[in-house]
Amino acid sequence: MRTVKIKVSENDFRKYNLGSEDVKFSDLIDLIHAEYARKALLECNEISEKIGLSNMTLDDINAEIKAVRDAKNHS
Repeated sequence: MRTVKIKVSENDFRKYNLGSEDVKFSDLIDLIHAEYARKALLECNEISEKIGLSNMTLDDINAEIKAVRDAKNHS
């Protein structure tokens, strides 16, 4: 097995709950993926608020889905 050393600020170490001095590479990858997913979700929420999608009701959403499916079935 090989060892890779990565310097991480104390704040990031706590922020990402790295736990101990030794972190498995697979755990680090999972933490990175989770952070990218969290940032993507926040960005999606910001976009939905800007363009008004965040105000859609469940009925509005279902109507949009139905319209897309109907258009697909009739083309």
